[in-house]
Amino acid sequence: MSAEDNFHHVRDFGYFEVPTFLTSKEHYSDIGSVPWHVKAVLHLPKDAGVDAVNEALVGKVMIPQPFAFSAAHPGFLITKFMVLQVVVLVVCLIIFRGLASRVRGGRVVRGRFWNFWEMMALAIRDDVVRPTIGAGHHDHGHHDHGHDGDHGHNHGHGGHAVATGGHPADRYLPFIWSCFFYVLLCNLLGAVPSLGSATGNINVTAALALSAFLASFLYGVKAMGVGGFFGNLIPDTGLSGAGAVAMSCLMFPIEGLGFIIKHAILALRLFGNLMGGHTALGVILGFIGQAAKGNVALWGVVTLGSVLGQLGVGILELLVAVLQAYVFSFLATIFIAGAVHKH
Repeated sequence: MSAEDNFHHVRDFGYFEVPTFLTSKEHYSDIGSVPWHVKAVLHLPKDAGVDAVNEALVGKVMIPQPFAFSAAHPGFLITKFMVLQVVVLVVCLIIFRGLASRVRGGRVVRGRFWNFWEMMALAIRDDVVRPTIGAGHHDHGHHDHGHDGDHGHNHGHGGHAVATGGHPADRYLPFIWSCFFYVLLCNLLGAVPSLGSATGNINVTAALALSAFLASFLYGVKAMGVGGFFGNLIPDTGLSGAGAVAMSCLMFPIEGLGFIIKHAILALRLFGNLMGGHTALGVILGFIGQAAKGNVALWGVVTLGSVLGQLGVGILELLVAVLQAYVFSFLATIFIAGAVHKH
């Protein structure tokens, strides 16, 4: 990787960076034993010698590449962010399968660990999804919001209330919960040394935004039908006759484009905040290296200030990690609400 790449520390690679003393300086004895994908992952030229490869490998733990195949027929390379996303998936499965087994049958959850996750899940349900989406035309007169200690396990309301856990908006909870906890855990991994935030990569946030876009579209079509969904994109102008038709033809592409843009902003917002935070940390710590070129006294002052600044920004990053997960899930909920209710 070029020395001029100022964003090296937040990019996705096929390795994890660790302190140099944890790795060996001798990896390969000859260039013929170096797999093709090692040079590709390290961004080395094809004519790089074995010494250049070994030097580049210092301080790095390479990710196994079972699908790399050969240089003549290259395959699929696994990257750090892919591994971290699988880790997040496994952690979510372990936590929430365990939590689900403890609330099954309306039982009270016990234990601080499980209470913590239950509290966060209920906060998203009671403070985001139910108030934002509301009962709408699905509730048929039932307005149980599950705030009476039953945690959504109401079984006497009939219709949608039974199927969705006590409130019509609960049918959208699995998707919103998945968004929130997936983004949250991806963000928090960035605070662990040698790891990183997959949500600091535009490809990951774009995939999340596309999921939210498809969810809004599919939920809207299911609630209102295809014609009703697209008709709902056109606001009521108060006109009639030819004027109404002309205005609708003008407004439809504008509103349709707006529907796409506001989901794209989900990707840019999350990416920008995570990338910006990690970049700020890198810049602050970079002052130490720059000050090392001067006298020792200046280097000591800058080092102390940079470390303290990094700690302060690091604490702020933890807040940002939670806040951005909340913002993403909240905006996704707003978009779903707009898709399933008549304007």
